[in-house]
Amino acid sequence: MSMTAMAGGSRRRFLLGAAGALGAGVAGALGVPRSASAAPSAASGGRDASATGTVYIASDSTAQTYSSGYYPQAGWGQKLSSYFTSHVTVANRAIGGRSSRSFIEQGRLAAIHDVIKPGDYLFVQFGHNDATVGNAERYTPPADYKEYLRNDYIRATRALGATPVVVTPVSRRSYNASTGKFNVSFPAYVDAAKAVAQEEGAALVDLAAASRAYLDGLGVEASKTIFLWLNAGQYPNFPDGIQDNTHFQERGAVEMARLVSRSVAGLGLPLSGEVVPTAAG
Repeated sequence: MSMTAMAGGSRRRFLLGAAGALGAGVAGALGVPRSASAAPSAASGGRDASATGTVYIASDSTAQTYSSGYYPQAGWGQKLSSYFTSHVTVANRAIGGRSSRSFIEQGRLAAIHDVIKPGDYLFVQFGHNDATVGNAERYTPPADYKEYLRNDYIRATRALGATPVVVTPVSRRSYNASTGKFNVSFPAYVDAAKAVAQEEGAALVDLAAASRAYLDGLGVEASKTIFLWLNAGQYPNFPDGIQDNTHFQERGAVEMARLVSRSVAGLGLPLSGEVVPTAAG
């Protein structure tokens, strides 16, 4: 592990210790994800009450919520609530320019852990900014990224009785010009996320694979309607136009949110039963 991650060791031990104390006796603390639940009560009308809760999102600009001043730019977290029933609240804490490390160092994960409750969920997607080698504030080597996911996002969240869901980094508009097939974006981070989810028995949404398959089906030229490719004069907020292969315009955010929810529907979590049927389309 790098010196950056080692410096955060005492902080992580404190966080895990405090979370463990708060979550003492809570089912699922530091164990297998809450993939099973008690029988629905009569008062809930046959619905498992644990399926009602909040989904917190810890992520970057690909998932964040944008104000109308950025329209049509949007993040997938901004659109996720459309794919769940009214029993689920989505609290999108994603913010641009953050990596798995800086999101913690700036106290943003702690702010989520201050309010997250047993039965809630934490969706975590990083990788885009972790991979920016030239930016010391953001860069997080894959090995450190993996340990942040393990200790801070998975274990500490479980200690509070909530369920972590690891989301692999969504694809960029990067493709092989010869084949027209889309490349795996941030492969070392995708592999690290998948590995730690398996090692910890955490739920995994492989958005990297799902988004790449979707883009392959769409095609290189049509993928411009997913990403923030805008002509000059097309939108008032982007008068000069833009060619952005990382961020999404509204349609792209909607489609990525659909892919996330469709994956959640197959995870076998209490939350899975709250995905609306349109997500399967």
